[in-house]
Amino acid sequence: MATSSFLRNRYWVLRHGKSIPNEKGLIVSSLENGIRLEYQLASEGVEQAELAGKLFLKELKENDVPLENVRMCYSPFARTRHTAEVVASTLNLPFEGPQCKVMEDLRERYFGPSFELLSHDKYTEIWAMDEKDPFTRPEGGESVDDVASRLASAMATMESEYQGCTILVVSHGDPLQILQTILNAASKQMEPSCNDLASRIQAVRIPSILSQHRKFALLTGEIRAVR
Repeated sequence: MATSSFLRNRYWVLRHGKSIPNEKGLIVSSLENGIRLEYQLASEGVEQAELAGKLFLKELKENDVPLENVRMCYSPFARTRHTAEVVASTLNLPFEGPQCKVMEDLRERYFGPSFELLSHDKYTEIWAMDEKDPFTRPEGGESVDDVASRLASAMATMESEYQGCTILVVSHGDPLQILQTILNAASKQMEPSCNDLASRIQAVRIPSILSQHRKFALLTGEIRAVR
């Protein structure tokens, strides 16, 4: 199981299963559109979520992690909520109970009105911009650093609310790439002044690190331990 000495909990990340927008090749990144049920999982995505749940359950059993120590935090988008519901069912966790928590800070990166509901082929334009400068925002949208900032808030919330838990974070492609990027870099932060989570993450929110977030890309329905 994945843990780091500066964290109170162990973290896993899961990108939502294949969604209806994925099938249609559409960018659906605004919260307003993202919560619409017409943009939840496609049938293949439900199968991916079930498989991810089974893989996670296998890891829990192999590492003797009791279900009462498991928490699941998920984005409010329809595709992530649907994924979390399927996983909760596979784990036999009550989805409406205290072990499952929706967190708005885990929502999809908003790519702005110039990209919303357009072809996902345009992602390459955004990622080229990210590599050049992760502090540059797509017009009306969020930069890599904007997302890193709210993910830092999400981590602070999880770390303050839970201790000694195994937490599955159910979110989206870009946010999970960025989350893995900052946690991986934070785990290597050796500065004496960086002795807590907030200062460690702040120290790694720099262009040379944030611009490389694509290295941590996940497929739909892919689950991964965060190291």
